[in-house]
Amino acid sequence: MVDLSQGRNATVRNWFLSAPERANPVSGLPVWTSGNLAEPLIHGAAYFDRLVDEVEALDAGDHLFFADWRGDPDERLRPDGPTVSQLFARAAQRGVVVKGLIWRSHLDVLSYSHQENRNLSEAVSAAGGEVLLDQRVRRGGSHHQKLVVLRRPGAPERDIAFVGGIDLCHSRRDDDTHRGDPQAVRMSAPYGDHPPWHDVQLAVRGPVVGALDTVFRERWTDPMPLDSENPLAYLRDRLRGADLTPSPLPERPADPPACGPHHVQVLRTYPAVRPKYSFAPDGERTVARGYTKSIRRARRLIYLEDQYLWSTEVADLFARALRDNPQLHLVAVVPRHPDVDGRLALPPNMVGREQALALCEKAAPRRVHVFDAENHVGTPVYVHAKVCVVDDVWASVGSDNFNRRSWTHDSELSCAVLDDSRDERHPLDPAGGGDGARRFARELRLRLLREHLDRDPAGSEDADLIDPDDAVAAVTTAAEALQRWHDAGQVGPRPPGRLRPHRSRRLGWWTRLWALPVYRLVYDPDGRPLRARRGGTW
Repeated sequence: MVDLSQGRNATVRNWFLSAPERANPVSGLPVWTSGNLAEPLIHGAAYFDRLVDEVEALDAGDHLFFADWRGDPDERLRPDGPTVSQLFARAAQRGVVVKGLIWRSHLDVLSYSHQENRNLSEAVSAAGGEVLLDQRVRRGGSHHQKLVVLRRPGAPERDIAFVGGIDLCHSRRDDDTHRGDPQAVRMSAPYGDHPPWHDVQLAVRGPVVGALDTVFRERWTDPMPLDSENPLAYLRDRLRGADLTPSPLPERPADPPACGPHHVQVLRTYPAVRPKYSFAPDGERTVARGYTKSIRRARRLIYLEDQYLWSTEVADLFARALRDNPQLHLVAVVPRHPDVDGRLALPPNMVGREQALALCEKAAPRRVHVFDAENHVGTPVYVHAKVCVVDDVWASVGSDNFNRRSWTHDSELSCAVLDDSRDERHPLDPAGGGDGARRFARELRLRLLREHLDRDPAGSEDADLIDPDDAVAAVTTAAEALQRWHDAGQVGPRPPGRLRPHRSRRLGWWTRLWALPVYRLVYDPDGRPLRARRGGTW
C-alpha cells in the first residue's frame, strides 16, 4: 500500500518555509498548521457581513482580539449598521473580552487616520473593552496587519479568525458591482466620490486560529512602550490620560480541532527596530521568504493582485523566475492610478511601479501581462487586494504588498494555503512537477477571474480559464477588446469584462531625478538589518 501522507508531507515541505528558513526561533508561532479550513471572502461587503454574524454570536467570556491599520468607528458594516464601534462595544458590554491594537498613525495633516483610530479606541474602551494605539514601529513605518481573532473557550470548534487586506474603515464596504462604499475616503480624482474597491479577506478555522491568536498575543505582551517611536506622542498621550499599559490577557485556549484539508503557514513582516521586539529581535521577514520560495518553484503561471507591485528587489525575483522558466507567465491586476495625486505626491508613487514592470518586461516581453480594472460605467476600480497564486498550488492572501516596505519595514500578516485536495479539472498538474493543481488555489484564481471577465460565478464558463496558457489568452483577448472599445469612442455594446491593459506613463528624466530618491526613502524604505541589506538577503 502506498503511503499518500508521505507525498503530501513532501509537497508541504517543498512549498512552505521550514523552521530554519523562518529564521525566528524566538517566536512561539508554529512553522505551519494542518487540518484547517480557509474560505476567501471577496470584497468588504461579504467580509463585514460575516464578521457581524460571528461577533454577534459571541457570549460572555469569549475573546475578540483585533489588530488594524485604520479603524473608523462610524463605518457601517451593513447598509443599516451596526457600525464598527457599535459591534465591538456591544460585544464588550455582553462580557466578551475585547482587546484591540490599532496603529497610532501619523498626523491627520498628512492624510492619515490618527483621529479616527483614537476615536475607535475611546469608544470601545468606554464600553469595557481595551483598544490601544500602537506605535511600536520603525521610524516612518506603520502597523499594517488586518486581523480579527474570535475564540470561544467553551466551544473551540467554533473559533474563527479573519486575515487579509481589508481594514475596518471607510471605502472598504464594496461588492462585485463596484459602486463603492457610501462612506468613502478621498482619493485621486479618477476614482470619483465613492471609489470602487476590490479586496480579499480570508476566514479561517482550525488550528491556524491558535497561531493567529499567538500573533496578537506576541504584539500585545511585548514590553516595548506603545509610543517608543515618538517620545512627544507619548507625552501627549500621558497628558490626555490615554491607556498606555496593556492589561493582562485571558489564558490562551487550546488550539481548535482539525476541521478541513488546508495546510496554512502564517507569514509576517516585522522590521529590525530598537528597542527590539521580544518576539522578533532581528525582525521577521517570512513574507519575503515565503514568496521567494514559492516563486522560485513557479513553472507556468504566477497570478497576483496587488495595490502597488513596485520595488526592483521584488521585481528581480519575478524576472529571474521568468528567465529561468520559458513557459512561465506573470499575470498581474493592479490599480490604474495611485490612490493619491498632486505634483509632489504622484511621481514617487508612479516611478517605483514603472521601474519594477520595466524590469519584468525586459526579462520576458511576451510573458508579462499587467491589467487594471474598471466597473461597468468605466470608473477605475482601486485594487487593494494582496493575493498571489502560483501554478494553482500555493496561494497567499494577506496585508502585504509586493514592495520592499511590506517585505521589510512595516508589520504585515499573511496566510499561505496549500490544499490536500487535488483539483480534478484538466490539466491535473499544470506545472508538471508532480504537485498537481490544488482546489483552494485554483478556485481562488478562477473566482477572481470570473468577476474580472464577467463570467458565470458558478463556474459554467471556466473551460478556457483552467489551463495557464488558455487563461492568459482569454484574459488578454478580453482586455484588449475592452480597450479597443474605449479607443473607438465606446461605439456599440460594451464588451464583457472589466480589465484593460495597464499603461504605465513614463516620467520625464527631470521628474525621475527627484522622485526616485523620495520613493526609495519615504514610500518604499528598507527595514532590514544592515547585514541583510549588504548581503541582498531577506
